[in-house]
Order: sequence, then C-alpha cells, then structure tokens
Amino acid sequence: MTTLTRNLLIPIIFYLFSTVVCAQSVTKTPQGLSFYAQGLQISIEFYTERIVRIYKTPVGKPYEKTSLSVVAKPSQTAISFSQDGKHYLMKSKLIQVDVNTETGGISFLETSGEKLLKDKDYGTQFSPLSDAGTSSYKVRNGFLLEDDEAIYGIGQVLDNKFNRRNSFHHMQNENMSTYSPYFLSVKGYAVFWDNYSITDFNDNPQELSFESLGHCADYYFMYGKAADTVISQVRHLTGKAPMLPLWAYGFFQSKERYHTQQESLDVIKKYRKLKVPIDAIIQDWRYWPEYNKTDSSWNSQSFDSIRFPTPKKWVNEIHGLNAKLLIVTWPGFGPYTAQRREFESKNMIINFDTWPPKSGARPYDVYNPQALEIYWKYLNKGIFQYIENDGWWLDSTEPDHINVKPSDFKLPTYLGSYQSVKNAFSLQHNKGIATHQRAANSDKRGVILTRSGFIGQQRYGSNTWSGDVNSSWEMLEKQIPAALNYTLLGIPNWNSDIGGFFAGKWRKDGGNQNPEFQELYVRWMQFGAFSPMMRSHGTDLPREIWNFGNRGSWCFDAQEKYINLRYRLLPYIYSTSWNVSKYDGTFMRPLIMDFAQDKKTHEIGNEYLFGSSILVSPVTSYQTRVWPVYLPKGDGWYNFWTRKFSIGGETVYTDAPVDIIPLYIRAGSILPLGPAVQYATEKKWDNLEIYVYEGADGRFVLYEDEADNYNYEQGAYCETEFIWNNARKVLNIKERKGKYKGMLKKRTFQIILISKNCAVNKTYQKAKIVRYNGRSVNVAL
Repeated sequence: MTTLTRNLLIPIIFYLFSTVVCAQSVTKTPQGLSFYAQGLQISIEFYTERIVRIYKTPVGKPYEKTSLSVVAKPSQTAISFSQDGKHYLMKSKLIQVDVNTETGGISFLETSGEKLLKDKDYGTQFSPLSDAGTSSYKVRNGFLLEDDEAIYGIGQVLDNKFNRRNSFHHMQNENMSTYSPYFLSVKGYAVFWDNYSITDFNDNPQELSFESLGHCADYYFMYGKAADTVISQVRHLTGKAPMLPLWAYGFFQSKERYHTQQESLDVIKKYRKLKVPIDAIIQDWRYWPEYNKTDSSWNSQSFDSIRFPTPKKWVNEIHGLNAKLLIVTWPGFGPYTAQRREFESKNMIINFDTWPPKSGARPYDVYNPQALEIYWKYLNKGIFQYIENDGWWLDSTEPDHINVKPSDFKLPTYLGSYQSVKNAFSLQHNKGIATHQRAANSDKRGVILTRSGFIGQQRYGSNTWSGDVNSSWEMLEKQIPAALNYTLLGIPNWNSDIGGFFAGKWRKDGGNQNPEFQELYVRWMQFGAFSPMMRSHGTDLPREIWNFGNRGSWCFDAQEKYINLRYRLLPYIYSTSWNVSKYDGTFMRPLIMDFAQDKKTHEIGNEYLFGSSILVSPVTSYQTRVWPVYLPKGDGWYNFWTRKFSIGGETVYTDAPVDIIPLYIRAGSILPLGPAVQYATEKKWDNLEIYVYEGADGRFVLYEDEADNYNYEQGAYCETEFIWNNARKVLNIKERKGKYKGMLKKRTFQIILISKNCAVNKTYQKAKIVRYNGRSVNVAL
C-alpha cells in the first residue's frame, strides 16, 4: 500500500467509525440517557420528577459548564426506560421524555401521553466562530409549540404586550430592558436556556428558537401543570427568595438627588410632622467628594465632607425618626478612586465607557470572585460598617454602556468575552453585595433595589425596578404587562418609579401643579401601592407629597389615601411575602396563574392578583372615570370599595374617580387589615380586622416574626391559619403554630363577614370580637 493510499484511507476509516459510533452509541445513565446524533453529543438527565436538563455539545468538543444561575444538583429520581427502535422513552412519576436517537428530536409529554413541547428533529445547530480570538460557536436550538399556545416570561419588555407568541427579542440587558432566556407556557411548563450571552429569541409560525454565543446548548425543561408549580421548579433550580424585613413593604421616598444630609433628613422630618407614613428614604448619586466639579472620583463610596459632614450622625437621626436609609452604589469607578486603581492593577476592569459621560469611569469585572470581594471591602469600610445603612440601591446594573464600539463586546472578563456573559452582570453584582453583607451582619435582612436582573437573582432578595422610564400615560400602561412577564421568571420583587423618572415635559403649565401630571402621579401611586415595593422617585420635578398641594387638596389626599391603605394591608402583604419565600408564591399574579382554564385571561396583561385575593386593574388613561375590568370565571368577586358582588366570566364597568383604583376581592378570601401607623413596626398587630368574603371556602395564613434578621430560618416565627367553611358560615381560627421572641400571646380579632347582599343593604355584619390566645376557636357568622 502506498503512502498516498494509506493517507486517503485513514480519514475514510475514521469517518466511517465515527458515523457508526454516532449512530449506535446510546448509553443509559442512572437518571437519563447519553447518545450521539447529527454530530452532537446529547445528554438527558432528570434533576427531579419535574425537571429535565438537556445538554448538547459537538462530537469531540466536550465542555464543562459551570452555571451562574442554577444552584440545584440532580436529586435521586426513579426513571423507567423503554425502547422502540431508535426511540427511547424515559418516564418519571410526572412526565415522559421521548427521544429519537437518530434525529436528536426530544418530546416532552405528560404521563397521559399528551405532548407538551418538542425539541425539533435536526433542530440544533453549532456554527463555529471566533469569540475575541477564542474558538466558540453560535448555538441555536429550535422548539415546536402548538399553534394557539400562549407563552410568557422573556423578561421586562416595555412594549405593552403580554403573550409572547410571534415575537422577536434581541436579549441584551440595558436600562429599561431586562431579559432572561426563558419562557413559561400556559400549558404548565417552562424552559430556561442557561446562557448569559446576548441572545436572540424568535417565535414564529415555524418554530420558537434561542440563538446564543457559547460552547454548549444547555436548557432545563420544568413541568408544573399549573404556573405556581412551574415557578416552584424555577426556584428549586435557581434559588429561593429570602424574606425581606417588614419595613421594606412600607413607603419609600426618593428623588434624583438629595444634595446634602440635611436635605434628606428634613424630608423625613416633614413626613413625620404631616403624619404621612413613611419607612425609607433613598440617597441617590453624588454624595461622594467631587473634586474640581469633575467626575474623576465617581463612586468613591465615601462621603463629601462639606455636604455630608457627619454621615454617622445623619443615619442615626434617620433611625431616630423610625426610618431607614438606602444608599446608592454603582459598578463603575472614576479614574482617581482607590477602587479603580486596585482593580486596574489586578486586571479587573472591563475597559469600556460607563456613566457618566466624559468621566473616564469604567465598570469592574463582576465575574471575578476576587473582584466581588474587593468591591465589598471598600463598600463595607466606606459605608456599611461606617454608617450602618439599611439597604442598597444598585444603579446601572446592566451596566450603562456609553460611546459604544463593537470591539467593547469582545473585551475580556474573568469568564470570557464580555458579550458571552453580558446578561449576567446584574446577577453577579447583586450576588457580591448580598452574600458579603449577609456574612458581615445577619441582624439585617438584605434589601437591594437594582435596575436589572437575571434568573437566579431572586435568591439575593433583589427588587428590580423598571429603569429610567418616561413620565407618560403610555409608559404607565406598559409597566403592567412588563412586570407580570418579569415576575413569571420566578423573580418576585419588582417596582417602578412612581410618576415615571423623566418628568421634564410636565414643567410647563405648572409642573407639580399641572392637573394632568398630578392625575398621572396619583394613578401611578395607586399602581405602586399594589407592587412589591412602593417607591416614589424621579427627576425634573420633586416627588414628595407636599409638592402637589396641601392636605385637603385632592392630589395630596389621594396620595395619602393609598399610602395609608398600603400600611393597613401590611399583615396581608407580609404574609404574602412569607408565602413567596417559603412556598414559592408570587406577589403580582397574572390571571393565567389562577385562571388558566379561562382562555380570555391568556391575553390579559393589564390586571393581576396582588397576592391570592386582591384583583388590581390600574387606570392608565387621563380623565377616565369608568374602567373596564374583566372578572375571571370562578366563584365571584366583590368590589373592594362598594362591596357589590359580581359573577365571574364577564367584564364589568367600574366607577373609577381619580382617587379610586378598581379593586376586586375573590369570593372565599380572608383579608386581614392592620392598624393605621406612621411606619411599619410602630404598632403590634394585637387588634386586626379580619374580612371574610362569602361565596366559596377560603384559607389564609397570617405570618409573623421578629420583622428583621434571619432568625426565621431557624424557626423563629408563627403562623395563624384561618379556614372559612362557606356552607356552614363558620370561620375556624386554628391553633397557632410556632413562636418567636416578642410574640403576641393574646390578641383580638374583629371578624367581619362581607356577604353578597352587602352592597344592596349598604351595610355589613357587625364585627364579631374574638379574644384569641393561640388555641383553636370556631366563629359562626
């Protein structure tokens, strides 16, 4: 045999051998399957009975993936296998996975055999490319959905759409755009494409696809049947949401910016003098020294000695007024800061321009674990340990990127090119601060306000806000479906700037006295009262309540009404927070979470349930005094304000004067209201009003703990369960479970029945007074 013949035969034999191996190598693993198909190495692994991981790499190009989002490990799961030719069927107790080992197609099915989702035959492509000089791929995976299947998630997108079918999204996290490559189906499953690069999501009549930069196709299929159970799978996979302190559900005041320590202190004092409740004030940027009026010391994480001469005294005075302080910190540093010098000396700067313009500020490398430690070292010494603030405002967590050049995205980070990990910037930045604060002080629950997010960020207690949105009716309307899709990612905490951030256009015709701006602000505040965080903020016009008029003016009184309502709802809100943390619940619940069988809900993104009982339908147009509200099919609904009862499955036209947001309470609800207070922890909940809405059986668990710290994780809390038997008209207050330091041992409940004829009679049953000592008691109504 000649050398030429031998050289020709070797690659032919290798090709034939590879083809045989790829066609025939199928390996059963304890909880899945590994096989070759279409030039890919494909592995399928059951993480639980409901969660399946699919992992694909090109043959001969193995890649060890470390996830930034996923924290769960596979748990022992019983799987049965069967084979029919090239088809392998794997079953857990709850789902089936049918694999075509020739085409690479993967079908996910219910145990009944009903198809849920199809990972397409021949549907995965790896296209080689150079990622900043490193061999990588453009990775694409296609899926098949039913024609009329509604899907949600994707992230916070301000386009006023709810159902994400037939849409394209270039998933690049920026101010006001917060994405995660994930969708949730109304059929009761979700898919998380575990990739942090700038990604294209595309759904069209032919397929749904993700296309990203990377070395693997890696996704998780999560089945729940109902959306709540799907969210529970997301949290199992990527982390539980911790409890926030009670005060975090009070009212927050902020603006861009308070220039001195005295200015913000005076704001708290004036709220207290007016007796308008408030729990927190936020200090925005530029509290640090500004040498020669330049930004060279941007974000030095220290205080200007002239404008903030006694920062420790400042915080103590705020605390003395029973209020809390959040303070801003940024991920970018000016060139004259100590932080910047240290980061540069260790190659921990991502070398592109960030805010502010012409400052030379650059972001640090959040992907480097050592960089997270260095960041906290300065933040702790200069602020947290020094002044003992109560929380953080993490601005620009996308981060801001100005003077953008294509080459910026190829800059190196600890984990690869910037473009390959860009969307996880906020996740890592929040991680560094939350975990280090927890290690430094477990007496304060972490409270973080952040401008971006990614799946997994819920485990850091982060509350994402919608960014620097314009102050307009159109933007208010867009907040609602954006929030609902974001919350379906499994990240429960979200809010927006009450009134919208940029309000300059309202300066004409009176600014804060402009009637249209006043009405917009009040409507936004009504929406804010039924968001996980209620926070007033903006620029161009001040937002403190007295800037809109004096008590007795409609605009002042309407704002005060909703701030007071928020505080009276704290027992309900805090108990909902416990449900979110312990049982994977959701604050802002799109109607599809509870009423998926009612197909009209599949397109409704402008109303939602706040917790389990309160249907909220914010008014989003000027001078509108009658508002249509769709009431889903079910046991019926009560107008919160008038107590009028309506059946479900119809649209009702609700009176909505400027001081009324349409609210409806589900029949069967048990709604606790607390005392009027000036701050969240001012009074004990020793005399609660308990409203029972007849028409269906109901249940509510009242949760209480020490209001801050992490002792609840060791069982320092109590639950009081209320169960309503609608047929017998009996409310059972069950025996109290648990205990904690300072717990009420005796208390009074005022039980009030709201019946279907309340509105007709313009009255309701007089409260029954119950003296409760922790033992089970039945109350006949």
